[in-house]
Amino acid sequence: MGSFDLKTSGRTAGTALVNWWRAVSIEALCVAVMWLIGLWLLHVPLFAVWALLGGLMTFIPNFGGVIALIGPVFCILVTGKDLERLGFVLGLYAVIVVVDQLLLQPALMKRSARVPIWASIFAPIVLGIIIPFWGVLLAPPLLAVVYAFRKPKPKQQPQALPPLR
Repeated sequence: MGSFDLKTSGRTAGTALVNWWRAVSIEALCVAVMWLIGLWLLHVPLFAVWALLGGLMTFIPNFGGVIALIGPVFCILVTGKDLERLGFVLGLYAVIVVVDQLLLQPALMKRSARVPIWASIFAPIVLGIIIPFWGVLLAPPLLAVVYAFRKPKPKQQPQALPPLR
């Protein structure tokens, strides 16, 4: 068993957190673009502002999407009793959440932080049950750090065949 090296461990954890931050930033950009296109097509007032806020709220796991929804819904309710458009905004939110949580986030975490897709889906759920509020918020960066410290399994070298006589 090797000795603990604080400098190397700190570098490993720091690199993992930077990789996680990059993944979340790319995810936020994609979510903002989805909000921008959807709200623009639905003619929601201030659609660019709500899209920017929707992208920024991606940095708040699980709760950010709901916070991002408040602005467009409020705008539609204030500008008129257009319940059909309100329904479309709620549907847009559902599509963005599904694409983000089940496709985008797991794929980006796997690519940048080498976190398996199954872990990035189930860890927030499990940690959310164990530590209700903080578990959900801390699960993604914790996963990135944990998987950074996992040592890859050594590949077995094929055995050389004995020489022919």
